[in-house]
Amino acid sequence: MIDSSSSKKHSPDQPESSGVSLKSKHSKMGKSEDSEKKKKLKDVEISVPIVYGNASFWLGKKASEYQSHKWTVYVRGATNEDLGVVVKRAVFQLHSSFNNPTRVVESAPFELSESGWGEFEIAITLYFHSDVCEKPLNLYHHLKLYPEDESGPMSTKKPVVVESYDEIVFTEPSESFLARVQNHPAVSFPRLPAGFTLPPPVPIEDESKRNRGDTKDHPLSQWFLNFSEADELLQLAAARQQVQAHIAKLRRQIGVIDGQNQQFRSSSDQ
Repeated sequence: MIDSSSSKKHSPDQPESSGVSLKSKHSKMGKSEDSEKKKKLKDVEISVPIVYGNASFWLGKKASEYQSHKWTVYVRGATNEDLGVVVKRAVFQLHSSFNNPTRVVESAPFELSESGWGEFEIAITLYFHSDVCEKPLNLYHHLKLYPEDESGPMSTKKPVVVESYDEIVFTEPSESFLARVQNHPAVSFPRLPAGFTLPPPVPIEDESKRNRGDTKDHPLSQWFLNFSEADELLQLAAARQQVQAHIAKLRRQIGVIDGQNQQFRSSSDQ
């Protein structure tokens, strides 16, 4: 069974000063003294769409009391781009019962695999390159091992997948950061001021380095959920139809109640 949850939310409020935040939370982080010294681009923001979650496989006949599942927790680009252009390292904080519960991943893909039997919350801290942001960003993911329908049969071939979509928003980025990532597929520019001229891009010596940390050919990629804009629009359209149908049903129920009230008043007046 594949289970999913999307945490992408839209808010009309935008951070007013430079920093980094999750688009769904707008938990703006303050500027450091070093960031004040860098040349900032006013009225510019860039975003990095990300997906974080886990995929877990039941071990079947190999399962034991304390080793029932093998799982992988990860942070990936929304369409499997290499996040290494922005993220320097990721720290995964596991349950205290694990040996060495603080796991550090120094390069993309940012993931780790383990085995166990219990579900728990994993804290994920992302650290960025020095020209991106000095402050880290915290994510929280509840490890999911068992399907929602626990009465149904478990499979050793089809994993339980739980993923959340969000966008890391950088407001007033440094000029060096923008020049370095402006043509990278992991980065998007949702808002640029009118007449703004991008700085010259920084050439990449080895083009293969751009994709060395992507997850397009990842062993789990066939199970990754689709968070594309087209897919999101389809989901919104389906949700809108459900809301409209529910409104129509409520209107019919209100009409029936109004008719009953009118009949009651008529009989009371007689």
